[in-house]
Amino acid sequence: MTERSLKDLNITPESVLELIPPGVSLDALRDKCFIPIVRDEKVVTFAAADLSCVVETQLLAASMDASADTILFPPAEIQNLIRGLYDIKSGVGQETLNAIEEVDDLSELARQEVMSDSVDAPVVKLVNGILMESLRERATDIHIEPYEDRVAVRYRVDGVLSDRYALSKGHQSPVTSRIKVMANMDIAERFVPQDGRIGISLGDRLVDIRVSSLPTQHGERLVLRLLDKARGLLTLEDLGMKAYERERIENLIRRPNGMILFTGPTGSGKSTSLYAILQALARPQVNIITVEDPIEYDLPGVGQVQVNEKAGLTFANTLRSILRQDPDIIMIGEMRDFDTAHIGIQASLTGHLVFSTLHTNDSISAVTRLTDMGVEPYLISGSLLGVVAQRLVRRVCPHCKKEIPTSGVVLKNGIEKAWRGVGCEHCNGSGYRGRFGLYEQFDVTPEIQDAIARGAALHELKSLARHGGFATLLELGLLAVREGETTPEEMLRVVGEV
Repeated sequence: MTERSLKDLNITPESVLELIPPGVSLDALRDKCFIPIVRDEKVVTFAAADLSCVVETQLLAASMDASADTILFPPAEIQNLIRGLYDIKSGVGQETLNAIEEVDDLSELARQEVMSDSVDAPVVKLVNGILMESLRERATDIHIEPYEDRVAVRYRVDGVLSDRYALSKGHQSPVTSRIKVMANMDIAERFVPQDGRIGISLGDRLVDIRVSSLPTQHGERLVLRLLDKARGLLTLEDLGMKAYERERIENLIRRPNGMILFTGPTGSGKSTSLYAILQALARPQVNIITVEDPIEYDLPGVGQVQVNEKAGLTFANTLRSILRQDPDIIMIGEMRDFDTAHIGIQASLTGHLVFSTLHTNDSISAVTRLTDMGVEPYLISGSLLGVVAQRLVRRVCPHCKKEIPTSGVVLKNGIEKAWRGVGCEHCNGSGYRGRFGLYEQFDVTPEIQDAIARGAALHELKSLARHGGFATLLELGLLAVREGETTPEEMLRVVGEV
C-alpha cells in the first residue's frame, strides 16, 4: 500500500456518494477518515488516511457483498472529499420544508454540529442547510425576514443581498425558535430586540455567528452575521492595496503618536483594515488595547474590551480606564460623540497612537465631522495624522469577463472600453467574484495642519492634499475600471459620480 494523491484520479463527490450504502453516516466516515472511491464487481477500493480503519473498511465492503482494498491518501484530501459530500447532502430540499410543520416542541432542540447528517428534526436540517449553503457561497450575512404571506431568506454575498428561499408562514416560528435556541436567546420574548451569538463547527472549520432579532409587524426579523475563522484575519498584504497605497499606510501607522481615522459606511471594511493594522503593530514590546462594540475577532497579543452600555461600560468610560492601563496604541471601535472624540484626541496628544472609525462619505469630511461634534480645530490639527476613506467593490469574475464599450461619466473620463462578467458557475451567474478595496488616503501635512487650525473649507484642504498625491474615491474607481478590475456599473453603485 503506497500513499498517492486523489488529484491523480477522477474522483468526484457525486460519484462517491453513489457508493455509500443507505444508513451509513458521513459523520462516521469523517471521524475515521476513510471513504469508498471505486467499485468493480467484487472489490470496493477505499481511500484511507492510515491503516487503523482496515476493519471498518472490510465490514463496510462485506455489507456491499464485496471485498475491500485500502489505499493510503493524504488525510486533507480525504476530508475535502467528505466535505464535498456534506455540501451535496446539506441542500435545502422540499421534503425538509414540508416536514417542518410537523415539529411542535422546539424548546428541547439542542445545539449541534452543523456539518452532520445524523440529525432527524426537519427544522434542524433546514437551519443547518441554510448555514452550510451560505458559507459555501461566501455569504457574510443571512437575513430571515417575515412578511404577511411568506418568510424571505436572503444572503449577502460580496456586499449585495439576493433572495434564496421563500418559506411559508408555517415555517416562521420553528426556524426563528431554532436559531434563537442556538444563540442562547429567550425564545419566549418576541417583542423586544435581542442579540446572541452562535459558535458552530463544520468539521475542523470554526464559524462565529452574531444574531440580531428585531420585532416587526409580521414577526421577528433575524439577521445573522457570519464570521468565518477559516478566512480569519487579513493582513495588510491581504487587503488588496496597491504597493504605493500600502507604503503610505505603513509610513502612517509607524508614527509614534497621533490619531488615524478610517471612514466609510457600514460594511465598507473599516474594522477589517483596523484589525490588519493592529496585527502588523502587535509585538511583545507594545501594549495595545481596543474598545469595540462588538468584538468580531480575537487578536493575539491585544487586550480587547467589549462595550456594555447597560452596565455603564460605554466607549467614553472605557477609554478613561484604558488610559490608566499604560497603553502604547489604542483602537476605538467608533467615535460616536464628543466625549469619545475628545478623549481619543487627548490620548493622541499625550503620546499614544490612536485608531478609530467615523461615518463620513469621504476622508476630508472627517475634519468637518469632528468639528460638528464640538472638537476645537486646533486640537484636530495637532492630533490628526491622516484619514482613510474606503469602499469595497465587487471584482469582475475572471472566468467569464468580456470587453464592453463604456458610456456616461466613465466615457467622459477617457475610458472607452471596460470589462463585464456574463455569468458562469464560478460566480453563480452574477458576473462578480470577490471584492477589493478602494482607499482614499488623506495625509495631514504641516500645510494642512495650519489650514485645519484656522478653519479652512474642505475645497481648500482638498487642493492642498492634491500636492501630496491625493486621489478621490471616484478617481480610484475609474482607475479600477480602466484596469479591468470592476465594472462601470459596480463602481458607480459604490462610489457614485461625485
